[in-house]
Amino acid sequence: MKNFKKNKEDFTCEKCSFFVVGNGYTNHCPECLWSKHVDVIPGDRLDLCCGLMEPSRFEKDGGEEALVHRCMACGHEKRNKLSQNDNYDKVISLVKSRIG
Repeated sequence: MKNFKKNKEDFTCEKCSFFVVGNGYTNHCPECLWSKHVDVIPGDRLDLCCGLMEPSRFEKDGGEEALVHRCMACGHEKRNKLSQNDNYDKVISLVKSRIG
């Protein structure tokens, strides 16, 4: 990733209030799967939008599973890899809600 800045931060999710322990690559809440629009380049914290980003769809490309987040404030979309810590019941619910 061009100019990626590893940024290890803990945060409280603004959507569900879950406390998230960051690992430097954490970009969404593992409990509710929502994110926040804070980066221009991943890790830089320079985007002024700061809107909440809804997990809008699930994608699988080869062996890589990802969520696509859509900013509720400006509409920007960003693809984010799933983590082992993510709530897969929520991922399955997201997939099912988009199918049916």
